[in-house]
Amino acid sequence: MIVATGTASGKSLAYLVPVLSTLLDGSEAPNGRGATALYLAPTKALAADQLRSVKELSQPLGNAVRPAVYDGDTPFEEREWVRQYANYVLTNPDMLHRGILPSHPRWSSFLKSLKYVVIDECHTYRGVFGSHVAQVLRRLRRLCARYGSSPSSSSPPPPPPSPRSPPAVSPASRSSRSPTTPRRAVNWCSPSGSPRSPNSTARRAHPFAARPPPRPPTC
Repeated sequence: MIVATGTASGKSLAYLVPVLSTLLDGSEAPNGRGATALYLAPTKALAADQLRSVKELSQPLGNAVRPAVYDGDTPFEEREWVRQYANYVLTNPDMLHRGILPSHPRWSSFLKSLKYVVIDECHTYRGVFGSHVAQVLRRLRRLCARYGSSPSSSSPPPPPPSPRSPPAVSPASRSSRSPTTPRRAVNWCSPSGSPRSPNSTARRAHPFAARPPPRPPTC
Protein backbone atom coordinates (compact mmCIF):
# COMPACT_ATOMS: atom_id res chain seq x y z
CA MET A 1 0.00 0.00 0.00
CA ILE A 2 1.31 3.44 -0.92
CA VAL A 3 0.22 6.48 1.10
CA ALA A 4 0.74 9.77 -0.75
CA THR A 5 -0.83 12.80 0.91
CA GLY A 6 0.20 16.31 1.86
CA THR A 7 2.75 17.32 4.44
CA ALA A 8 1.69 16.86 8.10
CA SER A 9 -1.42 14.95 7.02
CA GLY A 10 -0.83 11.88 9.20
CA LYS A 11 1.12 9.53 6.92
CA SER A 12 3.25 8.31 9.82
CA LEU A 13 0.19 7.46 11.91
CA ALA A 14 -1.29 5.62 8.92
CA TYR A 15 1.35 2.92 9.26
CA LEU A 16 2.39 3.27 12.91
CA VAL A 17 -1.05 2.41 14.29
CA PRO A 18 -1.35 -1.02 12.59
CA VAL A 19 2.35 -1.77 13.05
CA LEU A 20 2.38 -1.04 16.79
CA SER A 21 -0.88 -2.93 17.24
CA THR A 22 0.62 -6.00 15.56
CA LEU A 23 3.80 -5.77 17.61
CA LEU A 24 1.74 -5.52 20.78
CA ASP A 25 -0.12 -8.70 19.89
CA GLY A 26 3.15 -10.42 19.00
CA SER A 27 4.65 -9.59 22.38
CA GLU A 28 2.36 -12.25 23.90
CA ALA A 29 4.30 -15.01 22.11
CA PRO A 30 6.47 -17.27 24.27
CA ASN A 31 9.65 -15.62 23.01
CA GLY A 32 8.11 -12.14 23.18
CA ARG A 33 8.84 -11.67 19.48
CA GLY A 34 5.84 -13.07 17.65
CA ALA A 35 5.82 -10.14 15.22
CA THR A 36 8.50 -7.81 13.87
CA ALA A 37 8.58 -4.80 11.55
CA LEU A 38 11.25 -3.28 9.33
CA TYR A 39 11.40 0.44 8.51
CA LEU A 40 13.51 1.70 5.59
CA ALA A 41 14.44 5.35 5.16
CA PRO A 42 16.71 6.92 2.53
CA THR A 43 18.68 8.85 5.19
CA LYS A 44 19.84 8.11 8.72
CA ALA A 45 18.45 11.44 9.94
CA LEU A 46 14.94 10.46 8.89
CA ALA A 47 15.25 7.09 10.63
CA ALA A 48 16.39 8.82 13.84
CA ASP A 49 13.41 11.19 13.64
CA GLN A 50 11.01 8.27 13.20
CA LEU A 51 12.63 6.50 16.14
CA ARG A 52 11.67 9.41 18.39
CA SER A 53 8.07 9.25 17.14
CA VAL A 54 7.87 5.50 17.73
CA LYS A 55 9.24 5.81 21.25
CA GLU A 56 6.72 8.52 22.11
CA LEU A 57 3.76 6.50 20.82
CA SER A 58 4.90 3.20 22.32
CA GLN A 59 5.86 4.56 25.73
CA PRO A 60 2.53 3.52 27.35
CA LEU A 61 3.05 -0.03 25.99
CA GLY A 62 6.14 -0.66 28.12
CA ASN A 63 8.56 -3.25 26.70
CA ALA A 64 6.04 -4.68 24.24
CA VAL A 65 7.50 -2.50 21.46
CA ARG A 66 11.30 -2.41 21.30
CA PRO A 67 12.42 -0.06 18.50
CA ALA A 68 16.07 0.30 17.53
CA VAL A 69 18.15 1.84 14.76
CA TYR A 70 20.52 -0.44 12.86
CA ASP A 71 22.93 1.50 10.65
CA GLY A 72 26.61 2.19 10.25
CA ASP A 73 26.74 4.22 13.46
CA THR A 74 25.22 1.50 15.64
CA PRO A 75 27.87 0.22 18.11
CA PHE A 76 28.89 -3.39 17.56
CA GLU A 77 27.94 -4.39 21.09
CA GLU A 78 24.42 -3.05 20.47
CA ARG A 79 23.96 -4.78 17.11
CA GLU A 80 23.66 -8.22 18.68
CA TRP A 81 20.87 -6.94 20.95
CA VAL A 82 19.05 -5.53 17.92
CA ARG A 83 19.28 -8.85 16.10
CA GLN A 84 18.02 -10.87 19.06
CA TYR A 85 15.49 -8.65 20.84
CA ALA A 86 14.36 -5.61 18.82
CA ASN A 87 10.98 -6.06 17.14
CA TYR A 88 10.94 -2.75 15.25
CA VAL A 89 14.17 -2.13 13.33
CA LEU A 90 14.81 1.15 11.53
CA THR A 91 17.50 1.09 8.88
CA ASN A 92 18.26 2.14 5.29
CA PRO A 93 18.48 0.23 1.98
CA ASP A 94 22.29 0.24 2.00
CA MET A 95 22.47 -1.34 5.47
CA LEU A 96 19.78 -3.84 4.48
CA HIS A 97 21.94 -4.80 1.48
CA ARG A 98 25.29 -4.94 3.27
CA GLY A 99 24.49 -5.70 6.91
CA ILE A 100 21.25 -7.70 7.15
CA LEU A 101 20.67 -9.81 4.04
CA PRO A 102 24.20 -11.29 3.79
CA SER A 103 23.97 -12.27 7.48
CA HIS A 104 20.42 -13.58 7.31
CA PRO A 105 21.12 -16.65 9.49
CA ARG A 106 21.86 -14.29 12.38
CA TRP A 107 18.59 -12.47 11.60
CA SER A 108 16.51 -15.62 11.27
CA SER A 109 14.36 -14.99 14.36
CA PHE A 110 13.60 -11.49 13.10
CA LEU A 111 12.87 -12.49 9.49
CA LYS A 112 10.62 -15.44 10.35
CA SER A 113 8.34 -13.10 12.33
CA LEU A 114 8.44 -10.17 9.89
CA LYS A 115 4.93 -8.77 9.38
CA TYR A 116 5.48 -5.28 7.98
CA VAL A 117 8.04 -3.58 5.75
CA VAL A 118 7.66 0.22 5.74
CA ILE A 119 9.39 2.13 2.92
CA ASP A 120 9.41 5.82 3.72
CA GLU A 121 9.93 8.54 1.09
CA CYS A 122 9.56 5.96 -1.67
CA HIS A 123 9.41 8.71 -4.32
CA THR A 124 13.17 9.18 -3.85
CA TYR A 125 13.93 5.68 -5.18
CA ARG A 126 14.23 6.55 -8.87
CA GLY A 127 16.62 5.81 -11.69
CA VAL A 128 19.59 3.56 -11.07
CA PHE A 129 19.28 3.97 -7.30
CA GLY A 130 15.62 2.95 -7.42
CA SER A 131 16.37 -0.13 -9.53
CA HIS A 132 19.04 -1.20 -7.03
CA VAL A 133 16.62 -0.79 -4.11
CA ALA A 134 14.02 -2.84 -6.01
CA GLN A 135 16.51 -5.71 -6.33
CA VAL A 136 17.32 -5.50 -2.61
CA LEU A 137 13.62 -5.71 -1.78
CA ARG A 138 13.24 -8.76 -4.01
CA ARG A 139 16.07 -10.44 -2.11
CA LEU A 140 14.33 -9.58 1.15
CA ARG A 141 11.07 -11.15 -0.05
CA ARG A 142 12.85 -14.33 -1.11
CA LEU A 143 14.54 -14.62 2.29
CA CYS A 144 11.25 -14.01 4.07
CA ALA A 145 9.69 -16.82 2.04
CA ARG A 146 12.61 -19.06 2.98
CA TYR A 147 11.97 -18.46 6.68
CA GLY A 148 8.21 -18.89 6.27
CA SER A 149 7.05 -15.28 6.60
CA SER A 150 5.18 -12.98 4.25
CA PRO A 151 5.15 -9.28 5.19
CA SER A 152 1.56 -8.08 5.17
CA SER A 153 0.03 -5.58 2.76
CA SER A 154 -3.48 -4.39 2.00
CA SER A 155 -3.64 -6.60 -1.10
CA PRO A 156 -3.92 -10.41 -1.14
CA PRO A 157 -0.62 -12.31 -0.77
CA PRO A 158 1.22 -12.12 -4.12
CA PRO A 159 2.68 -15.16 -5.86
CA PRO A 160 6.39 -15.89 -5.45
CA PRO A 161 8.27 -13.16 -7.37
CA SER A 162 10.42 -13.92 -10.36
CA PRO A 163 13.72 -12.06 -10.89
CA ARG A 164 12.06 -9.89 -13.55
CA SER A 165 8.74 -9.23 -11.85
CA PRO A 166 8.17 -5.79 -10.27
CA PRO A 167 7.37 -5.53 -6.54
CA ALA A 168 3.71 -6.18 -5.77
CA VAL A 169 1.67 -3.01 -5.25
CA SER A 170 -1.89 -2.88 -3.97
CA PRO A 171 -4.64 -1.06 -5.92
CA ALA A 172 -4.51 2.72 -5.55
CA SER A 173 -7.06 4.69 -3.57
CA ARG A 174 -7.24 8.19 -5.03
CA SER A 175 -9.42 9.77 -2.35
CA SER A 176 -7.73 11.82 0.37
CA ARG A 177 -9.48 13.44 3.32
CA SER A 178 -6.38 15.03 4.81
CA PRO A 179 -6.81 18.74 5.61
CA THR A 180 -5.30 21.08 3.03
CA THR A 181 -5.29 24.83 2.46
CA PRO A 182 -7.28 26.32 -0.45
CA ARG A 183 -5.44 26.47 -3.75
CA ARG A 184 -5.89 28.72 -6.77
CA ALA A 185 -4.63 27.96 -10.25
CA VAL A 186 -3.80 30.96 -12.44
CA ASN A 187 -2.91 30.81 -16.15
CA TRP A 188 -0.95 33.85 -17.33
CA CYS A 189 -1.04 34.77 -21.00
CA SER A 190 1.62 37.31 -21.96
CA PRO A 191 0.25 40.33 -23.85
CA SER A 192 1.26 40.88 -27.45
CA GLY A 193 4.61 42.60 -27.81
CA SER A 194 6.04 41.35 -24.51
CA PRO A 195 9.46 39.66 -24.44
CA ARG A 196 7.81 36.22 -24.12
CA SER A 197 5.29 36.77 -26.92
CA PRO A 198 6.03 34.89 -30.17
CA ASN A 199 4.99 38.03 -32.13
CA SER A 200 7.51 40.23 -30.40
CA THR A 201 10.42 41.44 -32.51
CA ALA A 202 12.51 42.80 -29.66
CA ARG A 203 13.41 40.83 -26.53
CA ARG A 204 14.23 42.93 -23.53
CA ALA A 205 16.81 41.66 -21.07
CA HIS A 206 15.60 40.71 -17.61
CA PRO A 207 16.91 43.19 -14.98
CA PHE A 208 18.52 40.28 -13.09
CA ALA A 209 19.85 38.51 -16.16
CA ALA A 210 23.58 37.88 -16.31
CA ARG A 211 25.43 40.54 -18.29
CA PRO A 212 28.80 40.04 -19.98
CA PRO A 213 31.73 41.75 -18.22
CA PRO A 214 32.86 45.11 -19.65
CA ARG A 215 35.67 45.07 -22.17
CA PRO A 216 39.12 46.00 -20.83
CA PRO A 217 40.33 49.46 -21.83
CA THR A 218 42.54 49.63 -24.87
CA CYS A 219 45.68 51.77 -25.11
